[in-house]
Amino acid sequence: MKQPPPKLEDFAYLIEIPTRWADLDALGHVNNTRFFTFDESARLDYFASLMRDDPQFWKRYGLILAGIGADFLAQLHHPSILTVGFRIARMGRSSMQSIAGMFVDGRAVAVTRGTIVWFDYVEQKPLALPAAVRAAIRARERLAPEETA
Repeated sequence: MKQPPPKLEDFAYLIEIPTRWADLDALGHVNNTRFFTFDESARLDYFASLMRDDPQFWKRYGLILAGIGADFLAQLHHPSILTVGFRIARMGRSSMQSIAGMFVDGRAVAVTRGTIVWFDYVEQKPLALPAAVRAAIRARERLAPEETA
């Protein structure tokens, strides 16, 4: 069963991303693959403070994207300014479920849902999500993430 699209007000974290001419496909609309890049931009910016303040991030541990999917709700044409809302909807032991809502003038055009894993890059395996990361996510979110052990 398809979930209803998120609303702009569901997101505490927002980023604006302008479309580019290079985002277009032969049909004249923004190509579906570009929405994964928009998600990536929002995801990395959402976690930027963790990365910036921790010199071990990306060297010993950090995030790894385990899966991603998208629902395309409306065609997107260039030029447009996307408002991308990003949030963590669920936190498990080592993984998180993310949602990115993509809006133009307050109208949802796409939503991506991803699985992000806290990862040990040295040992090449998942790690338990640190308490400090959980606390940072809880403090940032407008809608409290579901939490499972």
